[in-house]
Amino acid sequence: MIFYEFGARSSPVLLLLPGTCCQWERNFGRVIPLLAREFHVVCASYDGFDETEDTVFPDMQTETEKIEEYIKTCFGGHIRAAYGCSLGGSFVGLLLQRKNIRMDHAVLGSSDLDQDPVWKAKLKCRLAVPLLHKIVSTGEYPRVLQGLMEKKRTPYRDRFMAMFGIGAGGLPFIKKESVYNQFCSDLITPLEESICVPGSTVHCFYAAKMGTEYLRRYQKHFADPVIHSFDLEHEELLVLYPEQWAQKIREICL
Repeated sequence: MIFYEFGARSSPVLLLLPGTCCQWERNFGRVIPLLAREFHVVCASYDGFDETEDTVFPDMQTETEKIEEYIKTCFGGHIRAAYGCSLGGSFVGLLLQRKNIRMDHAVLGSSDLDQDPVWKAKLKCRLAVPLLHKIVSTGEYPRVLQGLMEKKRTPYRDRFMAMFGIGAGGLPFIKKESVYNQFCSDLITPLEESICVPGSTVHCFYAAKMGTEYLRRYQKHFADPVIHSFDLEHEELLVLYPEQWAQKIREICL
């Protein structure tokens, strides 16, 4: 795992955690310059998802331990905030419940927080990962899907899929094993209910167009989350309105 840092070391530390199968710069490259004036921005690049390493994503717990160790070593175990995009929100939840580091604000970006039994998670991954890996690694949809996806194109979908390299050459360095391990371990790594850590405020960016099921999950897993509701799709605020997203982060963390 690699950590990329931007902005003055004397500024409050903001940790950014990418989503499923995302390369860090494609995920956060448009917003890092908007934040680096007020924050010392640290962007995690998971094992198996950085083009400068020949690694494989192991599992959520192992990666969480690496994040904790980095925060302890570099920042004395305390940061101002962490923002988790989609799957990154699972890391935020794990960091909270383990209580090995401190963060003043824990922000989940319209995260799914899916949880499945092991058998069901493995079945899902066996079915989905071959197709998902092919799309991510090549940056193209299979021919059978191209017509359908072309009909569904919108500015939001184009921006969102670009995070996975779609239409931009793909992410050929990502191994199928990394996709499987990330997808599967996120589904089976337990997230506690009613997580409450004194001194940490949990914020959930709730994309209302995803449905109320996700709002119920936030209220289930966190004792008193601050819900920031947007009439948008999954992570649409981040991918389509970066300036508004950055302003919201400032309002929360400064």
